[in-house]
Amino acid sequence: MADTEQFDPQAAAQRLMSMTGLEAMQLLVKGQHGAPSIAKTLGFTLAEVEEGKAVFIGEPSDRVLNPLGIVHGGFALTLIDSCTGCAAHTTLPAGVGYTTIETKVNFVRAITPATGPVRAEGRVVARGRTIITAEGTLTDSKGKLLAHGTSTLMVLRPEARG
Repeated sequence: MADTEQFDPQAAAQRLMSMTGLEAMQLLVKGQHGAPSIAKTLGFTLAEVEEGKAVFIGEPSDRVLNPLGIVHGGFALTLIDSCTGCAAHTTLPAGVGYTTIETKVNFVRAITPATGPVRAEGRVVARGRTIITAEGTLTDSKGKLLAHGTSTLMVLRPEARG
């Protein structure tokens, strides 16, 4: 999509929902679909996907600091929520979506802009018809654990048509 074109988030969502979750996530990785606004706002990108797994790369910066000059915990929580949710999405058929019910994150180390790039990796732990659970880790470029967490996700199926 050219920078001069108007981005329609609803049309973009419909396009992705017409594909399996894995196909949709692969399209994002390849850069063939615009990044979601949250990724642009916080500075992270979807880097790799496979069935039941999603990896994001993020760049902590001055725009996500708390008043003490440390990266706000919401940055790490959002990355873990994103990688676990997208890992869940890779397991879904076309037309089926998901939403987060709960994400719990444990922060292990402080993150600052000097931390450099971070990697958020999510993996599906269990997939049922209506609930998916996934776990995620956030590490620095040396593999040191920064945060870890779990997400519970609700599968959203299209309403039955009568």
